[in-house]
Amino acid sequence: MLDFGFSIFALENNASTAKTTRPHPRSCENALPTLPLQSPVNTAPLFHTAFYKFVALDDVDAMVEDLRALTAHLHGSILVAPEGINGMLAGSEAELDGIEQMLLSMPPFAGMVFKRSECKTVPFRKMKVHKKPEIVPLGIAGVDATSKTGINVSPEEWRELIEQEDVVLLDNRNSFEYRLGRFRNAIDPQVANFRDFPKYVEAHVDEWKAAGKRVAMYCTGGIRCEKTSAWMLDMGVPVFQLEGGILNYFKQMPDAERDWEGECFVFDNRIALDTKLQETATTLEDVYSGEPDGEWRMKRARQLDGSE
Repeated sequence: MLDFGFSIFALENNASTAKTTRPHPRSCENALPTLPLQSPVNTAPLFHTAFYKFVALDDVDAMVEDLRALTAHLHGSILVAPEGINGMLAGSEAELDGIEQMLLSMPPFAGMVFKRSECKTVPFRKMKVHKKPEIVPLGIAGVDATSKTGINVSPEEWRELIEQEDVVLLDNRNSFEYRLGRFRNAIDPQVANFRDFPKYVEAHVDEWKAAGKRVAMYCTGGIRCEKTSAWMLDMGVPVFQLEGGILNYFKQMPDAERDWEGECFVFDNRIALDTKLQETATTLEDVYSGEPDGEWRMKRARQLDGSE
């Protein structure tokens, strides 16, 4: 197991004021603040946090084991691969404060950014930590986003960038996500899966270079753009990406509706958020009806929700 120097969880005993603790599998002397376990009845407001980082991990199996122990009291999904971590978690504000601090204390994840929003709907019903070959599969072997990526653009700078005439604005998401909401004047590459996106780029990159164009890409949280831009860097066209993705834009720009049309799809039980990061009334049927693989996607989403 990996040794990052943190130790114990605290368990509140509701029957008395006494507290008992159980050691973390890798307990040691220098303990970080403890993580409270959820009580049987938890009326605290629920929050969602999303995070990722491209970083080389030597022992993925040990990291998966550690993360399973650290997140056993939460709900969500974490993918771990040799290229890094990609996760979404739900819990109370105190619980997420604790797990975020724990993750940041691990050297590989120092400086990792978390995007948090309040929930009305429980985003996840289970907690899953999986080992994967990649944290986001582009479908092209050998792409290394741990050492290089495109140019990150802050939300404030993004607003100015996408108004420039020499900028090609690409929506780096699936077509059903684009139809639900998008930046004004963005191009829909008409992909059904992230692995299809490179084909669109390869079909148009020579045209963009000949016209002296720059490429600006965005996605929900930033991870798809980082992986794509790492691949595109050697194509001879400047590549920019929205820092923190759409969700960060909504958080940082109070008037995001100036540039954004519609809603933003999210891959959890909330389904869609508006520019204020509030859940909307959009249903799975609204999102997937008419899609070629809509029936499969709807069934998969309902399994995530626990309704099937």
